[in-house]
Amino acid sequence: MGLPRIHLRLASTAAVRLHLPPSGAISHEVKDRKEWQLELEQHIARGQLTFARQVLDRIPAPDARAYNALIRAYSWRGPFHAAIDLYRSMLHRCVTPNKYTFPFVLKACSALADLRSGRAVHAHAAAASLHTDLFVSTALIDLYIRCARFGPAANVFAKMPTRDVVAWNAMLAGYAQHGMYQHAIAHLLDMQANDRLRPNASTLVSLLPLLAQHEALSRGKSVHAYCLRACLDQEEEQVLLGTALLDMYAKCKHLNYACRVFHGMPVRNEVTWSALIGGFVLCDRMLRAFSLFKDMLAQGLCFLSSTSVASALRVCASLADVRMGTQLHALLAKSGIHSDLTAGNSLLSMYAKAGLIEETMALFDEMAVKDTVSYGALLSGYVQNGKAEEAFLVFKKMQACNVEPDVATMVSLIPACSHLAALQHGRCSHGSVIIRGLASETSICNALIDMYAKCGRIDLSRQVFDKMAAWDIVSWNTMIAGYGIHGLGKEATTLFLDMKKQGFAPDDVTFICLISACSHSGLVTEGKRWFNTMTQKYGILPRMEHYICMVDLLARGGFLDEAYQFIQSMPLKADVRVWGALLGACRIHKNIDLGKQVSRMIQKLGPEGTGNFVLLSNIFSAAGRFDEAAEVRVIQKVKGFKKSPGCSWIEINGSLHAFVGGDQSHPRSSAIYQELDNILIDIKKLGYQADTSFVLQDLEEEEKEKALLYHSEKLAIAFGILSLGEDKTIFVTKNLRVCGDCHTAIKYMTLVRNRVIIVRDANRFHHFKNGQCSCGDFW
Repeated sequence: MGLPRIHLRLASTAAVRLHLPPSGAISHEVKDRKEWQLELEQHIARGQLTFARQVLDRIPAPDARAYNALIRAYSWRGPFHAAIDLYRSMLHRCVTPNKYTFPFVLKACSALADLRSGRAVHAHAAAASLHTDLFVSTALIDLYIRCARFGPAANVFAKMPTRDVVAWNAMLAGYAQHGMYQHAIAHLLDMQANDRLRPNASTLVSLLPLLAQHEALSRGKSVHAYCLRACLDQEEEQVLLGTALLDMYAKCKHLNYACRVFHGMPVRNEVTWSALIGGFVLCDRMLRAFSLFKDMLAQGLCFLSSTSVASALRVCASLADVRMGTQLHALLAKSGIHSDLTAGNSLLSMYAKAGLIEETMALFDEMAVKDTVSYGALLSGYVQNGKAEEAFLVFKKMQACNVEPDVATMVSLIPACSHLAALQHGRCSHGSVIIRGLASETSICNALIDMYAKCGRIDLSRQVFDKMAAWDIVSWNTMIAGYGIHGLGKEATTLFLDMKKQGFAPDDVTFICLISACSHSGLVTEGKRWFNTMTQKYGILPRMEHYICMVDLLARGGFLDEAYQFIQSMPLKADVRVWGALLGACRIHKNIDLGKQVSRMIQKLGPEGTGNFVLLSNIFSAAGRFDEAAEVRVIQKVKGFKKSPGCSWIEINGSLHAFVGGDQSHPRSSAIYQELDNILIDIKKLGYQADTSFVLQDLEEEEKEKALLYHSEKLAIAFGILSLGEDKTIFVTKNLRVCGDCHTAIKYMTLVRNRVIIVRDANRFHHFKNGQCSCGDFW
């Protein structure tokens, strides 16, 4: 409710009744006003505000001084709404507020961001001709700034007959808190030019975080120089000012300056330590950050804070040092900080990034208070560890608990749709960010571009990209990568040229995306040219990922010897991933001798997983050398590597249906298998012949043909044909690379069933239509 509209007038003594105190904690004696006032002030001094209110209610004719004393106490200690309620009571009892009343009650309105009550108080102050008083005006400015009403705040400020440094600081702090850089700088200059006031320590403590946010190092140095000239580093606020300077230098990534300020401070507090540790974390100097954290603990646990612990836990997450993270968890429990929300969220994030989902969930359940960050950390942990379905359940629970998701939460959730290739879930997430007013956020748009591309709708990715209010380099890279996985290398190249026209400088990730797009499109010459352009024109040193892309480009294109020579000439020692890219091409081009040579190199380095074993086994199987293929699989088993079974899934009306090879667990299995048998009859009439080289066991030809027919992607496509109308595109996702026989069979399927089929495998997208595939049989 707003404040009552009543006319201010002096209280009439004739209308005052004598209120006798009831039995209880308050004395029964009849006292004069001075005695009541003294007792009231004593209760306030002891922090006994409930008793103080009882005393005030029993004063026969309380004056403004009595009300002011208790309103002031409420406005400083809380509850803030009690200050506003007492002010209303004051008006109802016809006690006239004075110039001391309004600043106190306005402070309570500001703390609650209660704009409606604050405006009513402003009207009352204006009616009493006190709205231009220095203290009242400053309190009004603070209220309007807190409520982000800069127009009314500036209007109050302009009408002040005199302004002191506190009033100027109130406006400056508001501009700084809301990131209004140009306004803040102009206001600071006006302060010195118009009222000839010198900025004090409070002025600069408000300004420095804004300079840090904008990485305005030059202005920050000017402020530092002013502090030294004006001897502000000798004032009582030197810890606050020194910490603000340190934080500014750290966020501008000048850690040497930050350290010099830190070591020059005679007194430091927990915020000072946290600022310096956080600076090293920001600059990815994790080991130094943790060393500082240990130095801080050596100074005493009094410096331990939730912020410093949060930084230390980020270090543990970055270094994958779970052991140190659990020790910090124990330290938090001993120090009592473990119940702090910031510390709890940091622990959640650390466990989630380490892949310890059970520990993350247990900690989440233990937390008495959870906020958006808590749910976001849990959700992000599930997505990063491949548990996309669980991430959706967390999001539903978050909504059920009326916790509003923020930008970071949605940026974590949207990739879950990408993992599952769940387009309907992705569209719902898109709608959710639009409803919440988050759709213009660049990071959200980048996530949507990636999600639509991985859900097979590159056209929707481009729509999101074209409608963005502002791009960053991630936006361009994501769109280029999206074109790449769809085999649209020419579109990726065109977008890269547009990016340069828009004034964006490509980074190392841009060229990874671009060369990969050329690789998936068979644009070998163009890919080689972009690699040379990267080093010669932009001076970007190739990373291992660039070399992997180049080997993949050359090898896929059939230039196996050139790819091998390229590896030999690399300035870096080729890792398993580089040799793996060449081995994969040996499988495609059936080069057994080179495949064996590359395999020996991989064995020396130690395979990263099952993929390289499977590739070599496939090479032998395709050549009919089943004994050697079996020997490779035995070695794979001895070394403890297990092959992931092929799995495909399809989304039908928002529900995901998963299949594995030869799967008969689906409720409609009989219909699916019947449809596949019918399809086989029809495609054979068009000339399809099963490529049994893709069967890795030594079986009879008929058995091989049946084994191929029931591959997981074929089962999923058959179910899509049965479930979706003829005008609907069938979109299937597979966890492994689609085999050559399935690739051929699906092209025939589009002809006999007149359907458009999209398959997303582990490498790229295949758009099948009218008997053709977008990859041009190059994958």
